[in-house]
Amino acid sequence: MRTLGYQAIDVDNHYYEPLDAFTRHLDRRFRRRGVQMVSDGRHTQVIIGDRVNRFIPNPTFDPIIVPGCLDLLFRGEIPDGVDPASLMRVERLADHPEYQNRDARIAVMDTQGIETVFMLPTFGCGVEEALKHDIDATMASVHAFNLWLDEDWGFDRPDHRIIGAPMISLADPVQALDEVDFVLSRGAKLVLVRPAPVPGVVKPRSLGDASHDPVWARLAEAGVPVGFHLSDSGYLQVAAMWGGKATFEAFGASNPLDQVLVDDRAIHDTMASMIVDGVFTRHPKLKVVSIENGSYFVYRLAKRLKKVANNHPRLFPQDPVEQLQNNVWIAPYYEDDLRALADMIGVDRILFGSDWPHGEGLESPVSFVEELTGFSESDIRKVMRDNALNLLGVTVTAAA
Repeated sequence: MRTLGYQAIDVDNHYYEPLDAFTRHLDRRFRRRGVQMVSDGRHTQVIIGDRVNRFIPNPTFDPIIVPGCLDLLFRGEIPDGVDPASLMRVERLADHPEYQNRDARIAVMDTQGIETVFMLPTFGCGVEEALKHDIDATMASVHAFNLWLDEDWGFDRPDHRIIGAPMISLADPVQALDEVDFVLSRGAKLVLVRPAPVPGVVKPRSLGDASHDPVWARLAEAGVPVGFHLSDSGYLQVAAMWGGKATFEAFGASNPLDQVLVDDRAIHDTMASMIVDGVFTRHPKLKVVSIENGSYFVYRLAKRLKKVANNHPRLFPQDPVEQLQNNVWIAPYYEDDLRALADMIGVDRILFGSDWPHGEGLESPVSFVEELTGFSESDIRKVMRDNALNLLGVTVTAAA
């Protein structure tokens, strides 16, 4: 594997949450309504609200999947006669403190050639969907989680090695703004919003609903980008309309039709809501980044945005495709056509993300550079480092 000559910035790293990530700081009033970990002495399961939740079947994360072991599966390069299930390998959590400990993680980053990572949830990506019918419990649980995250990992610390991304739920717009103010006061440099319709008491809302404008305005003013990471967005309800399962379960039996029907639909619709409902028109300085949602949705979205703008020119005071290219950064799957993405959205908007240490990610994060064939050295540096700095507001004018 080639060396870069500089340290990379990986915008897609994950921790494995301890069992008390959502409960350590949870208001006692919500202990029966939020996340509960229940053990019979042999197995631990999650109850959210009043239902068993299997977004992560084993919330202890022990054993845990080996980083990158599913690479051939996601590239579609499994040799003939090889059972895909045989690719799955696991290891003991106790052998890898870097999955749950900040100092241990930084030591590993030093060996990987990585200066800074965006640190993102694993189990946490499924909680808001499970709580969407209880908005007060949602807001309390998200706040408790953010307190845990800042305590164990930090939103940002003086060494700038790990940028922990707090979660923001928009379900209650007033409490959402309070949470944004709280995490900004603690130094947050990135926030996560679920790529999904916003739950409401009466009905769901678009991310572009005017009730969310105070949140977008505050983040735009602070120069803090919004991350939309792959999550349980509730879109398996679409698959259920065609006879599939309505709830997500990691490592459960998959239905190929579900994948075709749902795939990147949530991030496509999320970005559509932000653009068509005028978020970037009202808040032109707001920056958002799609992480671990792939990149093929970009082409379909651009085509549809162009068509709807042509049909309704008075509703689009600014070119929606240009807003997609100016306000949105993309951390694609490593197996995507990265050259085509650069041609569509511009190389300045592509970010390196490895999904480490997940099994579907890269075993060696910086090996992402091997996918950048046909890119110049200056463009490779942009993808592997400089674009992430620009996203964070650290202007990069030339390679050092």
